[in-house]
Amino acid sequence: MSPKKNNIKNFIKALPKNIFAGFVVSLIALPLGLGLAMASDAPPISGIIAAIVGGIIVSIAGGSHVTIAGPGNGLVGVLLVAISTLGIESAYIAIMFSGILLLLLGFFRMGTLADFFPSSAIQGMLAAIGLIILGKQFHIMFAHKIKREETIDYLIEIPYTINDALNYENKGLIFAALAGIISLAIMLFYSKIRNKYLQLIPAPMWIVILSIGFSYYFEFGLHIPNPIAKEYMISGIPTIQNIIADIPIPNFNGIWNVSFWGSVLALTLISSIESLLSIKAVDKLDPEKRRSNVNRDLKALGLATVGSGLLGGLNVVTVIARSSVNVNNGASNRSANFFHALFLVLFIVLFSTQLTRIPLPALMAILVYTGYKLASPNTITKIFFIGKEQLIIFFITLIITLKIGLITGIVAGVISTLIIHIVINKSLGLFIRNVLKPNVLMFKEEGSQNNFYISVKHFCSFLNYYRLKEQLDAVPEDQDVIVDFSMCEFVDHTVMENINSYQELFKKRGGHFDVIGLDMHDTDSKHPFALRRMLPVPKIIKNNLTRRQTSMESLAKDYQYNYSSKKEKEVSFLNDFLFFKTKHINHIYNELSYKGSAISLFDIEFSEGEFIAKEVVRSTMLHIDLNHAIPEFTLDREGFLEKVSALAGFKDIPIENHSDFSNRFYLLGDNEEKIARFFNDDITHFFESNPYYHVESNGNALLIFGKERLASVKEIKALFDFGKRLKEVIKN
Repeated sequence: MSPKKNNIKNFIKALPKNIFAGFVVSLIALPLGLGLAMASDAPPISGIIAAIVGGIIVSIAGGSHVTIAGPGNGLVGVLLVAISTLGIESAYIAIMFSGILLLLLGFFRMGTLADFFPSSAIQGMLAAIGLIILGKQFHIMFAHKIKREETIDYLIEIPYTINDALNYENKGLIFAALAGIISLAIMLFYSKIRNKYLQLIPAPMWIVILSIGFSYYFEFGLHIPNPIAKEYMISGIPTIQNIIADIPIPNFNGIWNVSFWGSVLALTLISSIESLLSIKAVDKLDPEKRRSNVNRDLKALGLATVGSGLLGGLNVVTVIARSSVNVNNGASNRSANFFHALFLVLFIVLFSTQLTRIPLPALMAILVYTGYKLASPNTITKIFFIGKEQLIIFFITLIITLKIGLITGIVAGVISTLIIHIVINKSLGLFIRNVLKPNVLMFKEEGSQNNFYISVKHFCSFLNYYRLKEQLDAVPEDQDVIVDFSMCEFVDHTVMENINSYQELFKKRGGHFDVIGLDMHDTDSKHPFALRRMLPVPKIIKNNLTRRQTSMESLAKDYQYNYSSKKEKEVSFLNDFLFFKTKHINHIYNELSYKGSAISLFDIEFSEGEFIAKEVVRSTMLHIDLNHAIPEFTLDREGFLEKVSALAGFKDIPIENHSDFSNRFYLLGDNEEKIARFFNDDITHFFESNPYYHVESNGNALLIFGKERLASVKEIKALFDFGKRLKEVIKN
């Protein structure tokens, strides 16, 4: 019985952090739920219903740990078509049936569904969804409603809408368009402000707060009506009592129509793909690196979708943006998903009348930004560097999805990928002869306790990747794995991308994941995700140094440091630091090292969140390798946020006889006694008399950095000097 008690004890201990994370997520879920519902031509409250039902049911019955469930971006286009062709009542029935199909996918263990779609085809489908969202909501953001047949027409009309907005004479429309433009600016630039106090409130919630504040300013400050045109304000937000009274009565009259089942299949396909991709991405962010039970999650999402449709809500999917925020705010279990739903109920009960003060263009700006992130030009650049053939797959899927539909688009992406693979290999027989064979063999090597050897033969692509994935999933991440492609003639982009994810996962969990046998393979691109085939001739690209790199090179010569500008992917020495538990490190570069690399300073590129919530951050950090063990701790300057964090279960460690230090610095760690002994008079005085830095120990090394941005040459000198002197103080 003791493990159960420990689980309950750990759950209760983590409760404050999960409540806090759920609250922060609800601040994003509220405006997004309203916006996604209105973008789908559904009642605004239907998005909130989906988030509430999804949060409650998936938190209880789901198989993931830190994901958030609610209405998804990818379903906007399908829901829009379903509601316009079937009517809102029949659309709710279609949503319920798609939930039943999701349930069946879970029961039949179809959680591997997403593995059968090529990565570039999925990217093309997501980009098309982004353009559908952006194209249709951009005009409302500028207070200009238009009606067109195709998404491409909406995109072509964008310049005309901007021109019309510049010539508005109606004051109400001018203010409505300004609300949209200012909201879009907040979404675009908010993530660039690296201020921990401002970022306590997410950008979408700032838009809600400022919109409501703007309305009250005119009503009570200037004693005049809100100048924004009434037709561009949210309307029809019911109270809880009205929601219960307005539960739609199921109408099954239209279920035998072809269009009805087309909508059901499209909703199921997009729901499952979006959810499975999001679950996979969030598992990478989980600090404990737990694997989600995707089949159980599909069942829970299906059940939640049925319940949501029954109550007049949208489809329930796993959402990456809100899940990323959840992880970054300290969530550790499914209770955060439940509390996010609970806070949404409180918002509707207490503030439903305030929501009508939000202008439509402001909410549409959030969706325009979301659409842009899905269809970002950076995606095209990234795919181009992976391989030109991937760009062809991407655009085929994108264009056909826009012109015909989502299901046709993804099928076209799969077929075009297969054709391109056949053309590249100049062999149809390679795929026909070997697709049904057991191309993957795994066994434990003799004389080794932890070495799993996996041999892949013939070809490995999206068609048969699931065979390799089954074997890899059977190996604990703290073991050693060797994947041998020496007898494999062709490895595609989808496999290479997934293999890279496994390598990162095994590194973080203390295992080793080595890929061998690709020495005889070649690619047209230097990108690590590029497809490989049996062709020789490697390519070399020479990079020129930037002005800052030249300054760093000069600095290295002046101070007898070693300098290297090249990107270094081997960053396992940073994995044990708490700062990187929920972040993905891309690479380090511009490294300055001193005394046999015991002290090294480098620029680092890492990302927070995944998918459309992904934010890339570049910073300058210092790493000190110590010759002896010290306690694990993190040290920061103490501020208001750190004091508030104590309420969420974080405890500042006081240092005896050093009240000034304890007041100015925020010290965290598990072993309080050892940490208190380590911070002797010399070390404490050193920190008191020097500039503030984030200092973190993983037990045998220190990580030090100032602001989360690249440092100037002057700041690099100061940081390097700080590190050298700190190492001497600790050594003494």
